[in-house]
Amino acid sequence: MHASIRKAIGIFAFWTASGLAQDVAPLRPPAVPLIAHDPYFSVWSTADRLTDAPTKHWTGSEQPITGIAQVDGKLLRFMGGRLLWAVPVPAMKQVELRLTPTRTLYAFEGGGVRIDFTLLTPALPDDLEVLSRPVTYLDWEVKSIDGKAHEVRLYLDCSSHLVVNLPQQHAAWSRHQIGSMQVLRLGSTEQKMLAVSGDDLRIDWGYLYLAVPAGHGKSRTFGATTRRRALHLANMDFPETNDLEQPRQTDRDVPLVGVILDLGAVGADAVRRHLMIAYDDLYSVEYFERRLRPYWRRNRRGPEWLLATAAEQYEGLRNRCIRFDQEITRDLVAAGGPRFAALAILAYRQTLAAHKLAADFDGTPLYFSKENRSNGCIGTVDVTYPSAPFFLLLNPRLLEAQLRPVLEYARSGRWPWPYAPHDLGQYPLANGQVYGGGEESEERQMPVEESGNMLILMAALAKAEGNAEFSRRYWPLLTRWAEYLKEKGMDPENQLSTDDFAGHLAHNTNLSLKAIMALASYAQLARQLGQAPAAREYDRIARDMAGRWTRMAADGDHYRLAFDKPGTWSQKYNLVWDKLLGFGLFPPEVAQKEIAFYKARQKRYGLPLDNRADYTKLDWIVWTATLSDNARDFSALVDPVYAFANESSSRVPLTDWYWTTDGTQRGFQARSVVGGVFIKLLENGETWKRWAARGK
Repeated sequence: MHASIRKAIGIFAFWTASGLAQDVAPLRPPAVPLIAHDPYFSVWSTADRLTDAPTKHWTGSEQPITGIAQVDGKLLRFMGGRLLWAVPVPAMKQVELRLTPTRTLYAFEGGGVRIDFTLLTPALPDDLEVLSRPVTYLDWEVKSIDGKAHEVRLYLDCSSHLVVNLPQQHAAWSRHQIGSMQVLRLGSTEQKMLAVSGDDLRIDWGYLYLAVPAGHGKSRTFGATTRRRALHLANMDFPETNDLEQPRQTDRDVPLVGVILDLGAVGADAVRRHLMIAYDDLYSVEYFERRLRPYWRRNRRGPEWLLATAAEQYEGLRNRCIRFDQEITRDLVAAGGPRFAALAILAYRQTLAAHKLAADFDGTPLYFSKENRSNGCIGTVDVTYPSAPFFLLLNPRLLEAQLRPVLEYARSGRWPWPYAPHDLGQYPLANGQVYGGGEESEERQMPVEESGNMLILMAALAKAEGNAEFSRRYWPLLTRWAEYLKEKGMDPENQLSTDDFAGHLAHNTNLSLKAIMALASYAQLARQLGQAPAAREYDRIARDMAGRWTRMAADGDHYRLAFDKPGTWSQKYNLVWDKLLGFGLFPPEVAQKEIAFYKARQKRYGLPLDNRADYTKLDWIVWTATLSDNARDFSALVDPVYAFANESSSRVPLTDWYWTTDGTQRGFQARSVVGGVFIKLLENGETWKRWAARGK
C-alpha cells in the first residue's frame, strides 16, 4: 500500500454512526474546510492536524481561531497553532478526521478524555433561506475514556484577524445579550464598507459574532487580547472587562473574543455543548452602483434575528444535514465510485463558499461568484460554466441567480458587443466588465467562449427545470449570440478560451465544439418556446457543423488541438453536453476514440489539458471522463485526480490548476469551478431530476 494512502486512512476515518457511506475512499485533504460560507467568511486548516498550524483564510492569511481544553487543571490544545504571548500549550492527539458535504468532524484524545469536535455549516442548497445564513455551529461531545471522572472546561477564542484585511488594522469588541443567549461582537473600527475590490483581500467591515445559546450550563464570554490571554489562560480566570476597556491594537497585542464552557465532571456518558460563529457583512456586493444586502437580510432582518433563529433551529438543521449527507454521498458513490465520491465531498463546501447570495431591491436572489486566486473578477461567465453542474443538480434556481445579472447587463445598453460579456466587475463591485478591453475595446475578449457558455447553460437550465421560460425574457439577446456563433463559431479566430492561461489559439477544436453545442442548445430552447422555424434551422446548422468538425479535426487515432495543427491533441470536455442534453450530434465513436487516446497519455496525477504543457484542470478531467461509456474508463481518468488531492504538497483549498507530474499547484485555489465534478451525476436522468426537483 502506498505510504500516502496509509496516512490518509489514519487521519480520515469514516464512521457509519454519522451516516457517511462506508465505501467512500479515505482522503487526506490538502486543506480542510472549517467555516466556509462566502469569499470573505472562509476559514481553513492547511495541515494534517488541526493543532499543527493557525487556521487561515482561503488566501493563506492567518485568521486564528484557538481551542483549548482544560482537563483536571491541565491545558490541552485541540485547535490552532502557536499562541501569541503565551507558553505553548501541548496539543491533544488527533485520532480522527473526516468530511461530509456539510460537516467537518475531528476527534482528539488526551488527559483521559475524548473530544469529538464538529464544525457544521448547514449548506443545504435547496433552502436559500438557510443556505444564505452565515452561521457555523461548533459542537463538542466530551467523555472519559479511562474509567475516571474528569473536570473539563472548553475554551475557544477568535482573533481580530477575522474582521480586518491587514493585521495592523484596528478592531473592537462588545458584549451583548439576546434573551438568555450570551453574544460577543468583533469588528473593525473604521468599517470601510465595499471600499475596495481585488483578489487577495479579506473583509474589513461588518461584524463577527460568537454566541452561546441558552441552556448550555455554566459558561462565560469575554473580550481580551493575546497578551491578556497569556496572563490568565492557565487558570481560565479572565477578569471582567467592559466594552470601553478596548485594547490599543498593535501587531503584538491582538484583540480577541472568547468563550469558556464549564462541563463540570465528565464521565463515560458524553457531555455535549455547542456554540455559533457568524458574520454579518451588512452589505455584500455593489451591483451597478446599488449596494445589495445579503439574502438573509432582505426583509429588514438583523443579527439578533439571525442568531436567535439559528439557535432555535440547531437540532433540526443538524438532523437535516445528516440526512442530506447520507443521500448525496450514496449517489456520489453509485455514480462514480469511492474515490470520485471523496473528491466531490471535498469540493462541496468550497463550491458554495466561492459565491455570495444577495438580494436585489425586490428580494430576487442574485448569486455572485468570485474568481479566487486569479484576478478577483465577480460573476465570471467562464467560472459559472464549469461550476454549473453542481447547481444544475442541487438547485437550478441558484444557477438562474448567477445568470440573471449577466443577462441583464448584456441587454442593458452598456454592453456594446454582439457576444456575451466575460464578467461583471471585480469582487465585490459588480459595476461592469473589467477583463480585457471591457466595454471599451475588443482586446482580449472571449466572444465564442462566453456566448457558447451562456447558450449551453440556458439549455441545461431548461432541462433541469423542465421548461425554458427563463429564456423567454432574454430571447432577442440569445438570438443575437446564436447568430454570432453561426458566423464565427465553426473555425474560431485567434482568441482566448476559458483556459486563457494557455494564451490565444486560432482554430481551436474544443472551442469549436462549444459553439456547436451552443447552437444545438439554442435550437432546443427554440423548440421548447414554440419557435419551430428557428429550432429547425439551428438544429440543421449544428448537425452540419458537427459533420464538418469530425472531418476537419481528425488526426488518426484522435482529434486535434487545432484544426490546422496535425500531431496535436487536447481534452474535448465541451463534447459532454452532446451526451447530457441528448443532442446526438456526434457518433459515439468520437468520444470512444478520444477516451482511448487519453488513457495512454496520462501522467501520475492526471491527464494534461493538451499537448502544450503537463498541467491540467481538475474540473475538465471529470468532464472528459464523463464522456466515457463505462465505469472502468471513468475511474481510469478520475483516480489520478483523487491521488493528486490526497498527495499534493500544495496545502491550499483545492486547486483546479496543477501539474500532473508532481501534483503541485500551478495556480488558482478555493475556486467554485471544482463544483464541475458533480457533472457525473447529471449523466443519470433520474438522479438529476430527483435532486433538481428539490430546488423548486
